[in-house]
Amino acid sequence: MKVRVRYAPSPTGFQHIGSARTALFNYLFARANQGCFVLRIEDTDRERYREEALADIYSTFDWLGFRWDEGPDVGGPHAPYFQSERTAVYRAQAETLLAGGHAYRCFCSPQRLEELREGQRARGEPTGYDRRCRDLSQAEAEELAGRSAAPVVRFKVPLEGSTVFEDRLLGTIETANSEVLIDPVLLKSDGFPTYHLANVVDDHLMEITDILRAQEWLPSTPLHVLLYRGFGWEPPRYCHLPMVLGTDGQKLSKRHGATRVMEFREKGYVPEAIVNYVALLGWSFDDSREFFSLEELERCFAAERLNRAPAVFDYKKLDWFNGQYIRRLSAVRLRELLEPFLQKDGLVSTPPEEPEIRILEGLPALVRERLTVLSDVTALAAFLFREPPVPSPEELVPKRLERGKTVEILHRSLEQLEGFDARGDQESEESFRSLAEGLEVKLGDLLMPLRVAVTGSRVSPPLFESMRLLGESKVRERVRRALALLSE
Repeated sequence: MKVRVRYAPSPTGFQHIGSARTALFNYLFARANQGCFVLRIEDTDRERYREEALADIYSTFDWLGFRWDEGPDVGGPHAPYFQSERTAVYRAQAETLLAGGHAYRCFCSPQRLEELREGQRARGEPTGYDRRCRDLSQAEAEELAGRSAAPVVRFKVPLEGSTVFEDRLLGTIETANSEVLIDPVLLKSDGFPTYHLANVVDDHLMEITDILRAQEWLPSTPLHVLLYRGFGWEPPRYCHLPMVLGTDGQKLSKRHGATRVMEFREKGYVPEAIVNYVALLGWSFDDSREFFSLEELERCFAAERLNRAPAVFDYKKLDWFNGQYIRRLSAVRLRELLEPFLQKDGLVSTPPEEPEIRILEGLPALVRERLTVLSDVTALAAFLFREPPVPSPEELVPKRLERGKTVEILHRSLEQLEGFDARGDQESEESFRSLAEGLEVKLGDLLMPLRVAVTGSRVSPPLFESMRLLGESKVRERVRRALALLSE
């Protein structure tokens, strides 16, 4: 049987790292097994439905670079892929369960259910339905139907015995039926299904063979297996993925940092780094290899290499990954990725103008080794596009030198800059090294006031390459400004 897996998000919130990992593992499992990856939108919760959350599903995976074979936007043989468009299917399947004696109509009002819960809480009992309508006679049901609002349909969870299923990662799992959710609602009074009914029906009708999902869904699985049995269907193979924790050992959440996948894009992470790092959250190829392209992951991924232990999402490790991927980018691609950040911060025009284009062309080589995330470029390269803040005299004067000596250094540097644009970086460095020897100062002490004058900071990208992008005229202008400051 051809492998078919699905990712089934609910458009009530934005895609987060755990969601992306679930989708990625399903995608990779499908590709590694020459199978099919399905996207299904579980949008039956109309009160919490958000249009922007649906858009976020598409934009997230467009950015990450992997998509589904069947889904709402691409179609497929099992359409529609929006659950809100499949309500007639769920109603028909609920009738099947009713006819087979595996479900029943419940006429209890919301007020009655709330009073039931209040009484249970007052007595210190677990809250839950008391199965009042489970064994109504036909006459009783007809009487209640005549004087009640539209009923719900509840599933008859067996009162005895246990439910057993095999999990690809966790092994044999057995749950006493008394511990399963008490007769849960399958079909609400408005005719919309609950998650449990829609999930099981769609997975069967869409011929899903394997379910890879987060372990938070593990408590629902016994109920789903019982539903499959009630329908007389064969359940799919299950694999509940390990939790993703923060470095503090707690479930990954807002307090650990970015909550949306697209926030990582906004902060300047590259999608290749995110995909590579997320793939390693609970899976490994061997004990040493860390870098994989998406195509390599498609070939290498195997569910047998999933780890049972929770995975730890470490932002420092992700930052390292991201820096490594930035260094692998071509100059053209890196410029394309950096440009929007510079435009967002008002450093570069949209579209870029001269001389911005010239600086942008040389920027990747200048900052590549210093970037952790793409947004770092603003702080690193702002001095190339606008005048840096006026430094203080204290910033310009090296600790080992006096103010007068610094003035001399800058004067002589101005002379040394004559013809700078025509010289290579190596030649320029040698000329300034010779100047330092002539002035009997260390090269670092000579270049430091020049660096502050030109970039506005004692820490900057390589100085000579920076000056080349600025051009001799602009460099000389900034050195003269520093001299004027020291001469006041």
